[in-house]
Amino acid sequence: MPSYDFALILSRPLYEDELDPLFDRTHGAVTVSIISEAQHAERPGNASCTWPSATLAAAIMEVVQHVEASAPGLHVQHVEADPLLTIRDIAERVGRSFDSVRLAITGARGQGGFPASEISTAGHRLWRWSKVAAWYGLEDPQLVEAKPTVQAINGWLALRDVVPDVAPAAEDVTSALSLVIPHVA
Repeated sequence: MPSYDFALILSRPLYEDELDPLFDRTHGAVTVSIISEAQHAERPGNASCTWPSATLAAAIMEVVQHVEASAPGLHVQHVEADPLLTIRDIAERVGRSFDSVRLAITGARGQGGFPASEISTAGHRLWRWSKVAAWYGLEDPQLVEAKPTVQAINGWLALRDVVPDVAPAAEDVTSALSLVIPHVA
């Protein structure tokens, strides 16, 4: 069974006392932003994981259910399935050494034009996997599946937020996606 990397944007971060229920439900596989003071609850939170499942849609919906059930009033607002990676993560995915990737980033190795980092703070940089994979000429079947799946699930999350009585059940969305993704991805 494949494992899928994705991140969830949450309506708020989790409080420390909400971590145990999430850990129990996910066996520690989901990493979340936490807060200790109520005044910080107005900013969005995030959750990220690598989750094994038959399809990306099933993986996302399983984690959405676990996250929302672990913390009352918490809602998933958005999904992202094109992960941000460190240099070490990139090296592992492309089967190269850390130094080989570092040299490609600086332009000292490869054809030049390595993708710019998406985030750069305090000496830490993160790159979008789809851009790095394209630069290395790699086709990742999970990225092909990710685009239509994430688009559909984000539409479902928005519909669920705006008109919850009309939104289909998560199981129906997963089932529908399992039928169409092989034809559109």
